[in-house]
Amino acid sequence: MNTLKWEYATVALTIHNPQAVLNAWGDEGWELVQIVVGPEGGLVSYLKRPLG
Repeated sequence: MNTLKWEYATVALTIHNPQAVLNAWGDEGWELVQIVVGPEGGLVSYLKRPLG
């Protein structure tokens, strides 16, 4: 069985242009998993992409 291995990133999103931030990460192969409210009230995105 071939199991994919992932790497993960967390990225703070600005309220001014979150789409531009997510598009830039997407261009690098990152997939958005979830957006949550961070501990200080801002938005934090969780991203993943396959290793290798």
